[in-house]
Amino acid sequence: MLTELRSWPTLLLVLFCLGVGVPVTVALTPQQNLVVFGQHISVGARPPELNVAGPARLVQVGNTDLDIDRLHVYGPVRPQLTMGPVQRNDAAAAVFDPNQRPKAQADAVSAVTGGFVHWYLLGGLGLLAFTLISAAGAAGIRTLVVLRRQSRETGGHDPLSEIVADCVRAARRMTVIALVASVVAWGISGALAYTGAVDGLRNVGSLSQLVGAYHLSPEPAGPPISGYEGAVIGDSRAVRVGGPPVPDGTPADVACERSTDSLAAEVGHLMPARVLNLSCPSATVTSGLRGPQDRGGRSVSAQVAVLKQMQDLQFVVVAIGPNDVGWTDFLLYCYGVPDCSDQLTQGEFDYRLAAFDRVYGDLLVDLNDLPGRPQVVIMTSYGAFPPGADCPDTRADGHPGLDATKIELLTDRNDRLNDVLTAGAEKYGFAVARPELGLLCAEGTDGLGPDLQGMSDPFPFHPTGVGSLRMASSVVRLLTAPPVPAR
Repeated sequence: MLTELRSWPTLLLVLFCLGVGVPVTVALTPQQNLVVFGQHISVGARPPELNVAGPARLVQVGNTDLDIDRLHVYGPVRPQLTMGPVQRNDAAAAVFDPNQRPKAQADAVSAVTGGFVHWYLLGGLGLLAFTLISAAGAAGIRTLVVLRRQSRETGGHDPLSEIVADCVRAARRMTVIALVASVVAWGISGALAYTGAVDGLRNVGSLSQLVGAYHLSPEPAGPPISGYEGAVIGDSRAVRVGGPPVPDGTPADVACERSTDSLAAEVGHLMPARVLNLSCPSATVTSGLRGPQDRGGRSVSAQVAVLKQMQDLQFVVVAIGPNDVGWTDFLLYCYGVPDCSDQLTQGEFDYRLAAFDRVYGDLLVDLNDLPGRPQVVIMTSYGAFPPGADCPDTRADGHPGLDATKIELLTDRNDRLNDVLTAGAEKYGFAVARPELGLLCAEGTDGLGPDLQGMSDPFPFHPTGVGSLRMASSVVRLLTAPPVPAR
């Protein structure tokens, strides 16, 4: 065996199995498909590269490939986790349930670990098969080389049976050596992968620590602003479209149709305090709050950018969400067709809600990093109709209008939007205001008039002056302390 170990055919076979067989095995061994937290993922190794060491990889199908630099692995086996678009389901929600979280996390770790072990063992079998095939080919070539050499040197060769017998014995030794070398190399590769993963995961407590964080916050816009204790950012619900316009308003006030009974104005009256209204109709997180918005023929600065210029700011109220998911699209669709609960529309809502979830996270980071760390209050989206409502506001001339099933569907979608708003706020310790407005078609009033504008009003489903006051009331009761007047 020692002599065989030093022979050129055996050395070449071992080098071939290690230099070619191991990378080919890594590349061809199929990833193992799993379901973790209700998400479809695949566990395996990233394609081999011509370097001694490299990072593990996280692949999000249809989005991006992330090198996980903290998981720096020597050798060819560098773990790769592939996941598809995030699915919203009960299994995914388990990670946020304190009672289910420990078991869900343990099951996830067990599933991912088991999947990678299964991939690793399958790859080991593939490498053994590659080695056996390569050894068989090498033995055949070796036999032909011996026959040719003897024929060239002596004009003949030993009896064929003796040559074959010698070559078979040599092939056995060569195969054993190649198999041992492959097993040892595969074992070392697995050990290096395990060591690199364990060392990299040590002291990692979040996904951002693992893959890095990406956040680009809006730059401050405009001159410094003083004299205000609070501010309101958001969309047309906070603007109170249709209300009396602000007298001597700024160009931004005029472009955004801000009223004297807006959410900011009503909060200021109830405190009392000076509250700056930065909200604007049609605002979304990306166009309005975190980025500039085109409105009324002018570009309105990002609301967060203006917030950063406010001096001694003590609280911020945020009303956002429906525009980001295109709520008007779904509302008009349900009014216009007999049945709006089709899978295509539901899939579109799920997609938009997931997109909002991502940009909403960026907004929360901006709010959490505001100078002076003012208190932040996130307002949820209110509903418009009670279950089974049937009145002129649920009907539309020449169109099917809303029925009990459609109202239930819209209410469920609004609840899901509010779940995203609430979960994000609670993650950062922000307060959550849940305004309770009088719904359209509801029986009985308190004599103050409706809280929401109906179908015959200029801006259906937006708050009236009374509704704006009720929204402000839900905010004021959450402020931790009366604001100190700004100087």
